[in-house]
Amino acid sequence: MATVLQAAVREDLRGSRLSKIRAAGNIPAVVYGKAFGNKPIAVEEIAFIKTLREEGKTGVFKIDIDGAKTDVMIYDMQYDSIKNQVVHVDFYAADMKAEMDADVPVQTTGESVGVKDGGVLQQAVYELSVRALPADLPDSIEVDVSELDVNDSLQVKDLKSGAKFEFNNDPEEVVVAIVPPDEEPEEPAVDEDAEPELVDGDPDAEAEKSGSDEEKAKEDE
Repeated sequence: MATVLQAAVREDLRGSRLSKIRAAGNIPAVVYGKAFGNKPIAVEEIAFIKTLREEGKTGVFKIDIDGAKTDVMIYDMQYDSIKNQVVHVDFYAADMKAEMDADVPVQTTGESVGVKDGGVLQQAVYELSVRALPADLPDSIEVDVSELDVNDSLQVKDLKSGAKFEFNNDPEEVVVAIVPPDEEPEEPAVDEDAEPELVDGDPDAEAEKSGSDEEKAKEDE
């Protein structure tokens, strides 16, 4: 059964009203699209979290706005880490027959040969932009790093794009790399037999020189 998220139109757009919506367990949101226009709505928080887990950020599902169903995707979310809650959602009304761009998360799989030998995996890109029909957008881009040795890397052009989507990123952009472990800096060598270097002069030498000068003065008298 296709996912259907229930929503209600928001008529009152004042900031104080948004606080009441959240206090009631709902999330203020908006649905927009070229043909759809722009419509402020509210969705139940628990139902939205369930939909997000089932469909992912790039999944297409239906949203029921007071009885009218529309195909949408989650375009953006605002999250309050202190309160641990989603505070606003942007839904995109998708044209199922037109290609669109979307940012898809990158997930590495496997343990590289280089990491087993002490190297460090560096992931330079955590999202890749892809273009596809809404129904063909992948949930994630899996990057197998098993064969990577120390000093090896994978670029966008090395990844196999799906038959139904293509990458928008620069083909030369590095996605992951295996770098050598950090080397400990060498301590500077210390010559224990070397004489210490004077900065403002040796006090003992100065005193000895002063005494010699006084004796010479008395002999001159």
